[in-house]
Amino acid sequence: MLDNVYATAHAQHTVRSWRRVNQLVQSKTFIIDGSSLDIATVVALARFGCTPVLKDVAAAAASLSQSVQTLNGYLSKGYFLYGVNTGFGGSADTRTRDLLGLQRALMQHVQSGVLTSEDISGRSTHEYLESHSMPSAWTRAMILVRINTNLRGHSAMCFNVLEAMMQLLRHDIVPVVPLRGSVSASGDLMPMSYIAAAIQGNPDAYVRVGKPEDGNLKVISAEAALKNASLEPIVLGPKEGLSLINGTSGATAVAVLGQYEANQLAVISQLLTALTSEALYANTEWAHPFIAAVRPHPGQIEAAQNIRTFLRGSKLTYGLEAAKDRLQLGLAQERYATRSSPQWLAPQLEDLLSAEQQLVTELNSTTDNPVANVEGDDIHCGANFQAASVTSATEKTRLALHSIGKMLFAQTSEMINDDLSNGLPPNLAADDPSSSFCLKGVDVNTAAYTSELGFLANPVSNHVQTAEMHNQSINSLGLLSARQTLAAVEVLSLIVANCLYTGCQGVDLRVLHRTFLERIREPSRDFALRCVDNPAHLEHFFDLFWTLIETRWYELATLDAAERCEAVSQCIAIAVVRCPDHTTSLTIPRMAAVSTEYSQFLLRAYTTRRDAFFLSPPTAEYLGRGTKAIYCFVREKLGVPMHQGLVEHPIANHPSGNTLNGRHKKTIGSWVSIIYEALRNGSLCAEVFQFLEQAGMGGERM
Repeated sequence: MLDNVYATAHAQHTVRSWRRVNQLVQSKTFIIDGSSLDIATVVALARFGCTPVLKDVAAAAASLSQSVQTLNGYLSKGYFLYGVNTGFGGSADTRTRDLLGLQRALMQHVQSGVLTSEDISGRSTHEYLESHSMPSAWTRAMILVRINTNLRGHSAMCFNVLEAMMQLLRHDIVPVVPLRGSVSASGDLMPMSYIAAAIQGNPDAYVRVGKPEDGNLKVISAEAALKNASLEPIVLGPKEGLSLINGTSGATAVAVLGQYEANQLAVISQLLTALTSEALYANTEWAHPFIAAVRPHPGQIEAAQNIRTFLRGSKLTYGLEAAKDRLQLGLAQERYATRSSPQWLAPQLEDLLSAEQQLVTELNSTTDNPVANVEGDDIHCGANFQAASVTSATEKTRLALHSIGKMLFAQTSEMINDDLSNGLPPNLAADDPSSSFCLKGVDVNTAAYTSELGFLANPVSNHVQTAEMHNQSINSLGLLSARQTLAAVEVLSLIVANCLYTGCQGVDLRVLHRTFLERIREPSRDFALRCVDNPAHLEHFFDLFWTLIETRWYELATLDAAERCEAVSQCIAIAVVRCPDHTTSLTIPRMAAVSTEYSQFLLRAYTTRRDAFFLSPPTAEYLGRGTKAIYCFVREKLGVPMHQGLVEHPIANHPSGNTLNGRHKKTIGSWVSIIYEALRNGSLCAEVFQFLEQAGMGGERM
């Protein structure tokens, strides 16, 4: 064994975060205190409907009350304070005594985003326009992050305002928030203002109520929603408008949702690298711990160790547990897509951990302005709303996602391309390659996805435009960057689904051909015996003959089965020529007859083996522990079968009823779509992380 403990920083963190989400979903509630919010908790609320509970209601109310008292004391001295008795932004040179009216004026000018009639009707048809509103999960996350920020006691907000946001989450009232229009400079003012509008019961603000899975989701006005829930609209006091909308809550909330999935995709990519190596029957010496130890980047050490974990017990790779062939012919080492994967992934894993740390800090920060300093009895004006740290985190994450996607595309192409796949058939077609092109379309799709992912990897921060009377002359574009990162998560998930489908097809074909050769080895000995003068010469002749058979079988993968078997049978003549002293009595007509019989035997044996393999592939027995887990998940739990070739394609009114071996025929895209949905709904990741927990990824020994 090369490792006794699988304790690796990024993967360990990812597994623990996944486990925490599951625990929160089971408990249904969680404590929120303003200082300990983590990404898993945001995910549990946003995607799975968990509900926050204040750690100490009385203490929270007292803390908020003290900040309000600090503000009132400041104002009682006749001082001017930004956003409380002055104008906003570039208009901060104005003064007013109408403190409540000023907060209404704030809401009026920032509630300026575009929503279409479909967004506020809840009956989107996607006939032409895409949604102009945020997904509900994003909005729920934004509310939670805002509550956590305000709970810290620096916002001069009354407790009833915070409680009003809590009530939105308890009653699953989700404001309809415009998707675009925030520069994330003075915070995400416009998006957050629609959450503020909801608790104010604005009759021209809209919310989603009900659950889509129950079939009762509808969009109604905020005014109606509060009334239906017996909730009173909030009237904002001095600064409370700013306390609700000024800050990084929008950008941070969306960013952490993307970060959670990005971490998972990074782990999955290492598993796919292991699966690709098995499909290629690769020399995985490149994952040896010595190589990483002498270049000790933490991410490289981790990636190599994770890949070894996934490959443990594999019969389809060599160079680690199985000794490498030091005299092998052909390719002396694997190509970069697999061989350099630990080095390629190293900075990505390190950047993802760095990005996570930035986002968790942001989750538990005070990010509005001005901020109340209760202990110092003062109010300070600053710029904690500038979400540059969020942008920094998401740009690192997005670039990491692109690098991962580029690697997986290269691996996918290598498996599909018969010039690179170490003997697999062209396009991974299980039938005759002259008339079946199987995964050629997957290769093209993956190229398209990778191109899009590369575009998304471009930084957002260098597109900053001066905004709002040159007051917001530099702005973070944090929410835009977070949105692009979630888009990158989506595109990389498509690449992962393609790579996984390809990898499963690849290992099936690898095992099909290996088991076929294993089954014909002894029968082939009888044909060899017919070629030698003396049975005593059989072993020498057969060793040469069989080496030729194995080599030529894989070299001729581009041929249809009948042609391939005929060409391979010519190895008899080659072996005879190379062993003239042992085959002196073999005539040319007799050799031709033996060759013809052998060709027929090969074709019968191959088609019989292939048909039996389609019904019951033994592939899992040959895979590493980790790759076996994901392979069995795809084949057994998802029901995505090995693709048998052209016979798989659905045809209208076909006599078979478009079934094959008792299952419905589907297009290749439909099978890949099943994998993609399992990836996005978390069931695929759960399978992988359960394996990692059993393998001690939480730090425990096996």
